[in-house]
Amino acid sequence: MTEGHRITVEQGAVQVRVRHGGQLIAESGRPLVLRETGCPVRYYLPPEDVRSDLLTPSDTTTYCPFKGTASYWSLPDAKDAVWAYPDPKPEVGEIEGYFCFYEVEVVG
Repeated sequence: MTEGHRITVEQGAVQVRVRHGGQLIAESGRPLVLRETGCPVRYYLPPEDVRSDLLTPSDTTTYCPFKGTASYWSLPDAKDAVWAYPDPKPEVGEIEGYFCFYEVEVVG
């Protein structure tokens, strides 16, 4: 990591929900909470807590020098709304295969 840049990943104890178009897309009481310098807190959800049948794989990928290459999925009417790191950098290896959404509801 570059000086002044930090990423932490910890097991969360909050309940997180993702809704889109009135439909529940994901709900988890065991998200991984990722905090990164200069970025909003992100909740990474285990794949078994996500309705992956509602996700459409995208050709989009992005590269983060701290986390690695992300793959994206789309929801109906929401292109590239979901991402995951299939092979993250070792420093954040816990998030491997977990899904992250731009908009989540923290309910407790």
